[in-house]
Amino acid sequence: MEINDLAEARAAVDAVDAELAVLLERRAELAAVIQRLKPVGGRRGRDPERERQIVEAMLPHAPRLGPVRLARIMNAVIEAGLDVAEESVRN
Repeated sequence: MEINDLAEARAAVDAVDAELAVLLERRAELAAVIQRLKPVGGRRGRDPERERQIVEAMLPHAPRLGPVRLARIMNAVIEAGLDVAEESVRN
């Protein structure tokens, strides 16, 4: 896809953002399932080694982001998933 102007570039970003939102919603749903299955759920049940493995597995798919940026992004995603899981327990 060749992008020739700002409007096209923004439209392309908007399309990716829409896909990303769907994937983030699905991931939050799966994270809530994982929290229910863990012996110790929530923030106390976070597994730094697993989170490191997630970032490592993602690196080949996003090499320009690098491990530090991916770790920051995934920390935010994981935190949001934990928030969703906690909300589902309360409701």
